[in-house]
Parts: sequence; structure tokens; C-alpha cells
Amino acid sequence: MRLYHSPQSRTRLALLLSLLLMVSGCASPQATQALITVSLLADGQTNTLQLPAGSTVQQVLDASGLSLDALDRTEPPIYTVLGNGAEVRLVRVRESFEVEQEVIPFERQTLRNESLPQDQEILIQKGQNGLKEITYRRVYEDSVEVSSEPIPVQSVIVEAPVPEIRMIGIQAPLAPIAIPGRLLYLRDGNVWAIESSTGDRRALLTTGDLDGRIFSLSNDGAWLLFSRRSAQEGRINSLWVANLNAVPTSPGTTLGEADLLDLQVPNVIHFADWMYDSNVRVIFSTVEPRAAAPGWQANNDLTSINFSLTGWTTKWITLLEANAGGVYGWWGTSFTWEPDGARLAYARPDGIGLVDLQTGVMTPTLEIIPLLTRRDWAWVPGLSWGPDGQILYTVDHVAPPSSSAPEESQQFDLAAIPLAGGPLLHLVSQTGMFAYPLASPFQGDANYQVAFLQAIFPSQSETSRYRLAVMDRDGSNQRLLFPASEAAGLEPQRDWGAWSPAALPGSGGYALAVLYQGNLWVIDSTNGDAVQVTGDGLTTRVIWTSLPEITTEN
Repeated sequence: MRLYHSPQSRTRLALLLSLLLMVSGCASPQATQALITVSLLADGQTNTLQLPAGSTVQQVLDASGLSLDALDRTEPPIYTVLGNGAEVRLVRVRESFEVEQEVIPFERQTLRNESLPQDQEILIQKGQNGLKEITYRRVYEDSVEVSSEPIPVQSVIVEAPVPEIRMIGIQAPLAPIAIPGRLLYLRDGNVWAIESSTGDRRALLTTGDLDGRIFSLSNDGAWLLFSRRSAQEGRINSLWVANLNAVPTSPGTTLGEADLLDLQVPNVIHFADWMYDSNVRVIFSTVEPRAAAPGWQANNDLTSINFSLTGWTTKWITLLEANAGGVYGWWGTSFTWEPDGARLAYARPDGIGLVDLQTGVMTPTLEIIPLLTRRDWAWVPGLSWGPDGQILYTVDHVAPPSSSAPEESQQFDLAAIPLAGGPLLHLVSQTGMFAYPLASPFQGDANYQVAFLQAIFPSQSETSRYRLAVMDRDGSNQRLLFPASEAAGLEPQRDWGAWSPAALPGSGGYALAVLYQGNLWVIDSTNGDAVQVTGDGLTTRVIWTSLPEITTEN
């Protein structure tokens, strides 16, 4: 079919086409997206790329067909939005591990020996270097090493070094003196004995690991109770006993491990001793090890155990339950027997008292103002029984009535507690906190003396050095004995010495064995004459006993 357009329709169609052409000519042209130019440095080559504006570093890598390995990095970071003319660097990172061996030089140790002439030297053990393997992590960026450091957890000691040990004689011309009874002393973790004369000494036990916290002789003198350092994790030390009757009489021979008995009692810091009525029963107080200072939490308990010559031990018998221990009880409680063993006294930061082992009841006899040390230790007053068991000698912490902080007072007085009744007696004012009184045996009739340490600077007694002083039982006749005023004072310690069991031969006076500058001295209490007994500076504990000499059992 053929369409027919009238002249009017053809005119209208032409006009419409003209309008459409005019409208299309006035419209704006289609805009294209802007591009940016980016430089990429990667794998030693630099490439220039054009990318849409707003592209990130990741899109630059994608456009280049590159990817990141685990350690690779980019500069700037992968998420950075780039601008025109930006530079991107791809850093290739790799690491390697290498094991290197390193020599561990051996140490040189010197032991001082009193049995050798002065300056004589003996090689005891030849030194040998050790060997350590250290794993190093080396990091490379674009094949250039940028760091090298050891990995601590992968350092292995292949062979431990062996120290060189040399023994040097220090035998000095110390004039020997006669003494009553026997001196047992702890020197460098070993036990030595002196009998009759200070020039006659020998080693009894040479394990080298006694820590000095416990050092006590049985009532019959046959057994020594002591503590040894422990290498076992979770243990500070352990209690042992040694059969002194097994010490051979041959020169140079000592107790062996076969003569020692492990009581299987760990962590004893403040107290362990023999029960007053037995030579095979031990009483002790324990602590719980802690990582924080001072290294333990005290249980403030008392437990006993029996043992036999064959090594058999009984179950633990609780005499005093673990308890808080009063103010600053975390530090611990110390205990001491009456001379005849009938009663046990205790001392702790807030007081002195007696322990009833039948009931486990602690009865205070003196309340003490606890000292605020602001340190990781607590002050516990020294405590000593008079030989008649009627008086306890201790140190009282004194504060003026008007003091706003009595716990910070720096006044400490030597005091006597009459157990039969009566008021507290302050015998010596301002002795210092570490006076540690020590009553002597009876010295004829009912008389005895009390030795104590006197602070040179009483108002600074925590850091002051001290001098040895003695007085009569009632506090009269006080006098300083040792050391001389021009010499350095004593470093105070709880177990600073011991009284002789009898008078010195020839002198008629009782003597004190005193630890001074790591050496053992004998001091005549009547005239202050002082004789140095050891000279190696390694002595830490001493016992002076009148018990019979050690016999040999085959």
C-alpha cells in the first residue's frame, strides 16, 4: 500500500526535523573520565602507568600484574589513594635464619684456704671454654640486608663452660689460743670444727651448699640439723641432718652423702630446731615460695617430724596451725627454746609471747609497735632466754606518747620481760633495732651476762654499724667490748655469735665467738681481749658447745 502525504503534512514534517536538528546541535558533548600518571618502581624497573583518578596503590599493582608476598611491603601503604605524579615503590622483603657458634669464655674462681701457707697457689680445676649456638634472623629488602639479630629463644648452650678454680693459701700467723668445748662454724657452705685450740681445726662436711638459715646441734651433740640450697623448682631449700659420729678421724676425711639424711622438709626460713626431749625429733616452721620479694609468704606454723638412722621419717605432726602471724605476718615468726626446753617463745613484728605446743595457743607477753619499714622486709625483734628461764630479753620499739606516727619511730630499747610477773624493764636505751641480745650461761652462782649489739648511730640503726656490748643480767655494768672505736663496726645479723660453755683456760672469763667481717673472733668478756680465729672472710654461722668430742663409729 502506498502512503500519500498532503502538502500540509509534508510541511509539518520538515519543520519537526529542523527543530530536532537544532536541539541536538545545542546539547553539550559527552565527557570522558580523567586519568593520572603514576610511576611504579618494582623489581629493579620503573614503569609509568595511567590510571583513573582516585586509584589506590593496590590498583597500581593490579594494573601491573604484580602481587605481594607475605613479607613484601609498599611505599606508600597499599591502601593509599594516589594523586597525579605519585611514585609507588614495591619493596621485596625476605628473611633467612642462620646458626652461628659462639665461644663462652670460662670464668676464673679463687678459693681462699686457711690450711695453705699464705700466697701458695694450687690449680684445683682447669678451665675450659663452652660453646653456644645462636640463631640469627637476617632480613633483606630488595636483596640488600637491612637487619640481623639473634633470636633469644633459639640460643642453645651446646657445651657449658668449666670454670678455672685456683686455691690460694691465706694461712696467717694467727696465734692459737685454748678454748673450752668445741666450735662448729659454717664457712662457704661447709661445716668446720675447732676443738680445744683455735689452731686445731678440720672440715666435717664439704658439700658446699649449706645456706646458713638453719644450723643447730642436737642435745647429745651427735647430729647436726641444717638447711641446704635446693635446685628443685618451687623450693628455696630443704632440711637435712648429719650424723657427726660418723666423721672419720683420718686427716682430710669428711662426712659423705651416706652420712646425711634428707628429712624431705622444704622451704624453711625462720626456724627449725631439735625438740627439747629428743635427739631424733625436729620441729620447724615453713614458708610458701613467691616470685615477689622477699621470696616467700610465711605460714607461721610449727610442725614436728621424727627420723631414724636408716633414713625413715614419720608423718608431719602439726603443733601450731598455719596462721596470719599478726601485723606483717607475711614476713614470718621466729621461735626460741628455753634453755631447759620446757617452753618455746616466739617473736614477730607486733609482739613477743609463749607457745603452748599441747594446745597450739600463743600467749602474748609483750605487744610491740610494728615498725613501718617501707621496704620488702619486716622488722622482728631479737629474743633470748635468761639461763634460768625467768626472763626474756628482747628489743622494744618505743614511740613518744605524742607521736603522730609511732610506727615510724626510730627509738629501740633493750628490754627484759619478767615471766613471773612485774612490769617490762627497759635496760638500755637507744640500742638500735638490730641489738639481738644473747644471754650467757650461768657464770658462777646465779650470775650471768647479756651481750648485745649497740648501734653506732642509734637514730639510723637500720643502716648503722654496731659494736658488741655486754652487761650484767639487770642491765648494770654496761661496757663496749669489740671492735675498737677506730675500727669499722659490726654488720648486724641475727645469729652474730655464741657464748662459750665455760670460762677460757687461764683467763677465768667467759668468751664470745663473734662473726666480724666474715671471720670468726673470740672475745674475752672480762677484758675485751680479741683473738682472730679465721681469715678468709667466709664464715657465716657458729655454735659453741661443751658437749663431748665427736666419737667414731665404724
